[in-house]
Amino acid sequence: MPFPMRVLPPVILASGSPRRAELLRQLGVEFKVLLSQAAEIHGGQLTALEVSQVNAFRKARSVARQHLDALVLGADTLVFMDGAMYGKPADLGAAYRMLNELQGRTHHVVTAICLLQLRERRRRVFAETTAVTFRRLDAVGIRRYLAKVNPLDKAGAYGIQDEGRLIIEKISGSYSNVVGLPVERLQEELARWMKGPA
Repeated sequence: MPFPMRVLPPVILASGSPRRAELLRQLGVEFKVLLSQAAEIHGGQLTALEVSQVNAFRKARSVARQHLDALVLGADTLVFMDGAMYGKPADLGAAYRMLNELQGRTHHVVTAICLLQLRERRRRVFAETTAVTFRRLDAVGIRRYLAKVNPLDKAGAYGIQDEGRLIIEKISGSYSNVVGLPVERLQEELARWMKGPA
C-alpha cells in the first residue's frame, strides 16, 4: 500500500533485478531503475553480513553521485553457510557445485539495503537474515532444477520463487528477503525515513 506520510523524494532502485523491482512495486513506491556500476567486493576478512552491507552501500553511492536529490536504494543478497559465501555462480558447473554443497543442509540468506540521499546527507544501512533448509538432493534432482531455472543471476544458484518447492524444505524468516528485498523491514525503514532525520 502507498505510504500516507510525507511524500518520498524521487526514488531510484540501483538494481537490475526484476524480482526486487516487483517487490518494491508491491509496497506502492514509485521509482525508476538505474543500474549501479559499482564493483562488488567478495569476502576477504569480512563476514557475509559485512560484505552485503558494503556492497549495498557501494551500489547506492554509485548511482546517488549522479542523482544528488534522489533517495537511492542499493541492495545486495548473499547466501552463506559455515563461513563460506555463495554469490552468483560463474557457470552451470559452479551452480551445480553450489547446490550440491547446500543440499540437505541449512544455510542463511542475508540481504542488505542502503537508503542514501546525498544532498540531505542521509544514509541508512540495514540487513535481514533468513534461514533456508534444502531438501536432500541427488545429482538427478540438482540437474532437474538447473534445467528449469537460470541459476546464473541468483546468489547461491537458486531462486526461492523459481521452482523453489523442488529444492527447499523450509524457511525461517522473511520469504521476500530470500527473493532479494526484505519488504517488511523495508516498509518500516521507509516510513521512518519519511518522518525526517532522527
